[in-house]
Amino acid sequence: MAEVMYGPMQMLVIAFDKPEFHGKIRRELESVMEKGVIRLIDLLLLWKDNDGNVTALEASQLDEEERRRFGAVIGGLIGFGAGGEEGARTGTEEGALAAAQENYGITEEDMLEITDAIPEGTAALILIIEHLWAKKLKQALRDAGGVLVSQGMITPELLILVGEELAEAVKFAEKKRGSEAAPAV
Repeated sequence: MAEVMYGPMQMLVIAFDKPEFHGKIRRELESVMEKGVIRLIDLLLLWKDNDGNVTALEASQLDEEERRRFGAVIGGLIGFGAGGEEGARTGTEEGALAAAQENYGITEEDMLEITDAIPEGTAALILIIEHLWAKKLKQALRDAGGVLVSQGMITPELLILVGEELAEAVKFAEKKRGSEAAPAV
């Protein structure tokens, strides 16, 4: 059986302090999915109104066969990490079963815990996306013998923090240099 090549997967958890949903998020997701940039593996939106009533929305672009296959792959990898080859076999079976039941690891109990944890008037969005644009790049890196050793997301907010830390380090270095150059009295 040929290996199925997946693009890099990413999980995003987003909190909305004062949710204002007008369909823009859905339209943007649909746009990038239609362009083949990403594939929506799983989406869970939990929205708690000011009276404590919860609205849940779930979505996925995977069909039933893809859910089973995806669940088996994820379950097998997790099982292998936890218990070697025997764990991989068990994880593959359990992952395929869970995915067939449209459970990608977020159980009904987990959903209840999340809804209990978020305050009234807020929402939480959990997305698992596959970066389709990166599949050929991933294969090229593999073919060249490359192995991923680290990854992370760089956001504008992170760059601002890095800039602030850099400015503090420069000030400290300048202050230290100035005190070393001052003559002893």
